[in-house]
Amino acid sequence: MEALGRLFDIAPAFTDGAVDLQSAQTGIRVNMEGVQGVTIVIVKGIGTGGDDPTYTLQEHTAYTGGTSANLVEIDHWYIKSDTTAFDGAETWTKGTQTAAATLTDATWAETDTLLVIEVPAAALSDGYTHLSVNVGDVGSNAQLGAILYILHGLNIQRAPANLPQRLT
Repeated sequence: MEALGRLFDIAPAFTDGAVDLQSAQTGIRVNMEGVQGVTIVIVKGIGTGGDDPTYTLQEHTAYTGGTSANLVEIDHWYIKSDTTAFDGAETWTKGTQTAAATLTDATWAETDTLLVIEVPAAALSDGYTHLSVNVGDVGSNAQLGAILYILHGLNIQRAPANLPQRLT
């Protein structure tokens, strides 16, 4: 069996895949039931100084409607960045902060960024089954970005075509 379906599943955070962060983006809610956790992968292009993205982690009791709350879980992350373009020479750097629902940095606008945040399913509050990442408006200048949810520790392993729909 391949890794997809056995070790992990993948879901997009935005309906259009890559989006312009020039306007705020509300992430799609991903179902965390039946997994041990999610690795959130954020890819962002170079933007204009001062237009730094802010990422906010939320938990929800349903795919639509229900109750939503900020999920105070981001205390560390890993990042690769480059001020011109990714060329393969970048290395992972670990960032830390006091646990919070939001993550930002005053230098991220000026770099190509690959950012990874790990969230265990057990971090969700009782009764909360879904997770999302929202991105705040970065300003008036275009800046492309995309987010993928990589769900891992699948409780039920299946062929990729038989994986459950995670965006429900």
